[in-house]
Amino acid sequence: MASQNVVLSTDQVAEVLGLLRGADSVELKASVPDSGRRSVVAAFEMDPLDAQIRQVAFFDTPDLALNGHGLVVRVRRVQGKPGDAVVKLRPVEPDQLQSSVRAMKGFGVEVDAMPGGFVCSASLKATVDADAAKDALAGRTPLPDVLSRQQRDFYAEHAPSGVDLSGLVMLGPIMVFKLKFRPPDFDRRMVAELWLYPDGSRILELSTKGKPAEAFDLAAAARTMLAAKGVDLSAAQQTKTKTALEFFARELAEAGETAR
Repeated sequence: MASQNVVLSTDQVAEVLGLLRGADSVELKASVPDSGRRSVVAAFEMDPLDAQIRQVAFFDTPDLALNGHGLVVRVRRVQGKPGDAVVKLRPVEPDQLQSSVRAMKGFGVEVDAMPGGFVCSASLKATVDADAAKDALAGRTPLPDVLSRQQRDFYAEHAPSGVDLSGLVMLGPIMVFKLKFRPPDFDRRMVAELWLYPDGSRILELSTKGKPAEAFDLAAAARTMLAAKGVDLSAAQQTKTKTALEFFARELAEAGETAR
């Protein structure tokens, strides 16, 4: 991932342009510092009762070998809807992906951008029956039985040597509240996600999506709108997945030490 400077360098802009040419979508993200969370929620007039409840779990080795290899495996439950499973690889170069892989159902390439940073990822997503997702997060169903055949093949192609799906441990689950809304002064839907970590810490992330061709215009409009609402875009950015993985891996390690 690029550095977390607020302004991209000339080389970084050129890199982003190259990635966007091969991407299917772009997602712009910004995390809100704790000190500004309440004021930002008030500025956007967010109603927490409109939020959708989600439960998310990641699967990795205790020492996060997959994360170190750029691979993420996630299973998610969604309130009132089927769940889903995702195998994600990042960073990727879109033009190096095989056309047969790009054509798979549920496969997408996206550039995620936040103030001063960006990464291009490839994800293979599949719908999971609500009960199956519940059983997976409760530890009643083995992970390989939750993933589709294509997801298992995609994982096997990119996973570190010797790290099988059956040997992964669950990191989580974590509660997430997702709220979709449309600011009156912005012609695009926004999404707010509040991730609630077991130790009481939280991450509030705001995001919006668009087509690669409109990425820079969308970024300029979103930046202006977010700044007007009091979002501090110069603050250090927190990533939901990385924070969750490190939290639960640390918790797992501490539990192991206690058991000795």
